Amino acid sequence: MHETDQQATLASPWAGGVSPFAMGSKKLGMWLFIISDALTFSVLLISYSYLRFANPDWPLPFPFSPAILFSTMMTVVLLASSLTMVMAVSAANRGERGKAVSWILATMLGGALFVGLHLTEWLHLIEEGVRPFSNPWGSPLFGAAFFGITGLHMTHVAIGVIYLGIISFGFGRGKFSSEDVEVSGLYWHFVDLVWMFVFPLIYLMSVKY
Repeated sequence: MHETDQQATLASPWAGGVSPFAMGSKKLGMWLFIISDALTFSVLLISYSYLRFANPDWPLPFPFSPAILFSTMMTVVLLASSLTMVMAVSAANRGERGKAVSWILATMLGGALFVGLHLTEWLHLIEEGVRPFSNPWGSPLFGAAFFGITGLHMTHVAIGVIYLGIISFGFGRGKFSSEDVEVSGLYWHFVDLVWMFVFPLIYLMSVKY
């Protein structure tokens, strides 16, 4: 290999080093996690869709009012938290630590509100008799599928709130960089994106007419 070719290879973002693929190791690690987690949710949602259409007695437990309106409000809250996360990343990149921390706290509030609303919905369904392997309306598989998928997503949101709390505390004290805020933003946007699939597939496909 000629010397010029060697130099070009070393200068390439594919040459390894501390920033392979032209990005920091933290961001690369988060992207790898997101890809693996996306595969998990994809399998769960595809399996749910198959069960939904393969069972003629699949329950339709969500009337438009209040269930769909309530879940729509949950969706709006989560989308709003995604917007505040964008503002946090933007402020962090400008070096405005105080504003970034405030926007992160607003994002955490949205996440906590989402979890609270979701738990309220769970309690309502449990009061109506929905259990992991039984329900009053039809196929007993509904409870396991519903609680499994929404529970996994809600766990991701709860972990995200804790994660953002750590980032906001560290960034406010100057221990974390803007890259750390951006990486946490990638996680939060992924959680929001997953809900954009969960909402129509689980809720809108099971509307009670």
